[in-house]
Amino acid sequence: MTVPPSVLSAAKAALEMRIGQTTSIRNAGHVGGGCINPSARLETDGGEAFFLKWNDSAPEEMFEAEADGLDALAATRTLRVPEVLGWGGTSTPTDPGWLLLEFLPRGAPGRNYGSRMGEGLALLHSSGATHLPGDDGQPGPRRTFGWHRDNFIGSLPQTNREAESWAVFWRDMRIEPQLRLARELGHLRGQDGQVLDRLLSHMEDILPHDGGQGPALLHGDLWSGNYYPDSSGAPVIIDPATYRGDGEVDLAMMELFGSLPSGFTEAYSTVRSLPGEYAAFRRDLYQLYYLLAHVNIFGRSYLAGSLAAARRVLAAT
Repeated sequence: MTVPPSVLSAAKAALEMRIGQTTSIRNAGHVGGGCINPSARLETDGGEAFFLKWNDSAPEEMFEAEADGLDALAATRTLRVPEVLGWGGTSTPTDPGWLLLEFLPRGAPGRNYGSRMGEGLALLHSSGATHLPGDDGQPGPRRTFGWHRDNFIGSLPQTNREAESWAVFWRDMRIEPQLRLARELGHLRGQDGQVLDRLLSHMEDILPHDGGQGPALLHGDLWSGNYYPDSSGAPVIIDPATYRGDGEVDLAMMELFGSLPSGFTEAYSTVRSLPGEYAAFRRDLYQLYYLLAHVNIFGRSYLAGSLAAARRVLAAT
C-alpha cells in the first residue's frame, strides 16, 4: 500500500525536526497486522527505520489520543514503549491523520520474557497513583478513575470521564455505553438484554469502590497483538487505550483470546496481589467490556460470549 504523499511529507518533516537535520526517506514498505490503520516501515538514507500509520476516515483525535497514552506509559519506565516522533493530519481524504513512532521489530521471547512482562506490568499498574506527564497538569496523587481525555477502544470512542468510585466508572463509562450502542445496532433488545441490565443495577455491590488497590495506570487494550518481544527478547507494549482503573482489567484482556505468558502470574503477584475475586468473577466482568465492543465492531458472533460472561458474574456474586 502506498503512503499518501501528504503523510509522507509530514512524517519527513517530523523526523527532520526531531533529529535536527535534513533526511530522505528511501523506502516505505508495508507492515501488516493492523485491522484499523494502514501502516509502513520507513527507512531513511541513514539506514534508520521508523513506523508510520495513517487513516483518512478515523476520528481526528485518534492518533493524538494514542500518542498521549504512549507518552504516559513510557514515562513510567516500566515496559518498553515505542517513542512518539510526531502525529498530525485531520483524517480526511486530502489530509489523512498519521502517527510516526520508533520502529521496534518483533523478535523471539527471551528466557525470562513472561516474568519480565509480569513484573513490568505490575510496576506500570502501581504507577497509576502518581502524577504523570500528559495528565491534566495538576500535581499530587491521583485518586480518581478515568483519564484527562477520552480515547478509543479499537475504532469505538472510549469515554474516560473521571469518577471517584471504580464501580460507578466501570458501570457508566464502560459497560453501559457498549450496551447502549449494541441496542442501537439491533442487539440485546429482548430478554437477553435484561441480564445485562440486572448486572448494571448491581455493579456497586459487585465491584469495590476503590478498585481493590486504588487507581492503576492501564494499557487498556492489552490483547496478544499489542504486546510482543523485541529484538532482544524483552517485552514491548503498543496501541494503548490508556486510563486509570483496576489493574486486573489488563490481565483479563490478556486472557480473553489467549493465555498469560509462562512465569507472568508469579512475577506480577510479587508486586501486586491478585485476589481470588479476579478468577471468581472479575475476569468475566472485565472481559465483558471487550466482548461487547467486539459485538459493536464485528457483529453478533460475540453475543453468546458476552451473555455467558454476564451470567457467570451474576451467578458468582
